[in-house]
Amino acid sequence: MSFKNRTFFWFAWVMGLFLVGYAFAQEASSGESDGAIQMFIAALNEHLGTVVGFLDNILFQDFGTDIPLIVVVLFGGGVYYSFYFGWISLRGFKHSIDVIRGRYDHPDHPGEISHFKALTSALSATVGLGNIAGVAIAISLGGPGAVFWMIGMAFFGMASKLASCTLAVMHRKIHPDGRVSGGPMYYLEHGLAEKGLRPLGRTFAVIFALLTIGGSLGGGNMFQANQTLEILSTVSESFITYNWLMGIIMATFVAIVIIGGIKRIGNVTSRIVPFMCGLYVLTSILIILTNITEVPSLIANIISQAFTPEALYGGFIGVLVTGVKRAAFSNEAGLGSAAFAHAAAKTDEPAREGMVAMIGPFIDTIIICLMTALVCMITGAYQLAEFQGTSDWVVGAKMTAAAFDSFIPGARYVLAVAVMLFAYSTMISWSYYGERAWEYLFGMKSILAYRIIFVCFVFIGSVTALKNVLNFSDMMILGMAFPNIVGGIILSPQIKGVLKEYWGRYKAGELTVYK
Repeated sequence: MSFKNRTFFWFAWVMGLFLVGYAFAQEASSGESDGAIQMFIAALNEHLGTVVGFLDNILFQDFGTDIPLIVVVLFGGGVYYSFYFGWISLRGFKHSIDVIRGRYDHPDHPGEISHFKALTSALSATVGLGNIAGVAIAISLGGPGAVFWMIGMAFFGMASKLASCTLAVMHRKIHPDGRVSGGPMYYLEHGLAEKGLRPLGRTFAVIFALLTIGGSLGGGNMFQANQTLEILSTVSESFITYNWLMGIIMATFVAIVIIGGIKRIGNVTSRIVPFMCGLYVLTSILIILTNITEVPSLIANIISQAFTPEALYGGFIGVLVTGVKRAAFSNEAGLGSAAFAHAAAKTDEPAREGMVAMIGPFIDTIIICLMTALVCMITGAYQLAEFQGTSDWVVGAKMTAAAFDSFIPGARYVLAVAVMLFAYSTMISWSYYGERAWEYLFGMKSILAYRIIFVCFVFIGSVTALKNVLNFSDMMILGMAFPNIVGGIILSPQIKGVLKEYWGRYKAGELTVYK
């Protein structure tokens, strides 16, 4: 499609979406609840409610242990990888920082984006509402000790992410024009085929692709748009009153970026992610440093309460279940989603990109989420009666806002800006994940159809509250863990071989440093 035709297409799309949004607004203001649009939404929500219940019975089956199956799979996978790879997630930490800094970047290496841009693209999908609202929910449900289990999951999750992203580069497909097709579908299909398990690999790949598409439209799209407006409404009710207009604005900004593919997504996230993380972290550090003498006792409190019945429930059930459902506390480690972004990195060393990827959980949870927890504890916001025992994301965000605002008047506005940036970056990254899965199933020529659908769902998420649709999408994201971790464990000997060979050359000083 030429630039002129593309411009005309998007102009026509925006105008059409504006008319649809205006129709939504008119219907809402007239009180006609039986309109065709509302009837369709109600029917969709009702039918998916049945499916949500079915998936919930599978993913959260605890077999009488009170620990859901999905938590066992994700946590168990991280523990297995950590021990099997000889704790390279710790041994290779310094080296991974050097790679992210660009010391091993070479412009002629195969791929589309730098190591740093691959990391920020992946981080933009995980750093979000979970860091703002999810942590508050965790402390509310399980007390300060719940934070201990969050960090524990992130610690083992580093190895899970290293495994999936190493495989992603090993089995990616590079087209003649330099464009990369990669992700778990490719290493599940081709990797398992090399072990004589082609039917299993193809089945896993197709299931994973379908789950990714569904998750990208819901948890990575509609949920972000919907909850962004809900949280912004705590600053001004106008955001809800004109939700249809906000939906159009968000959808348009998403469209502008995703039509450019991973290169444009990488360029945007490489600017947004450091800025939004810096804005949030600096505000947190200001509060923490002002009360630095309290930090040792707060950390001791987190550790001591980690094994109380309340913290155990809040950590493994409240934190991990709630966090995993929102793909936040697990950092998507084990789900395989980050493999889409890291597969596009410019590198000829799969193990090197795996080491870059493992830093994601460290930044997302061990740094940002811990800071949020300390702020909530320092200010005492988590002890306020209005925030006790909540599992609602908006209430969780209000707790964090109250914590910031009690120390820095007006800080809720900074938080509102952070929410918008977090949600926006999450949407554009998940659009890429869904696009790669769509391409795997339906071919490159149909990509434009997916992009149109994705952008329209940004608008739909902003004007509707489809609880079952969102829950369904989250279930699909969680479901990604099963084929990804099972397939990854089967392929773990190949991963270990690549890591061992690369680490041996690194220790021997045989790797070329370009900068």
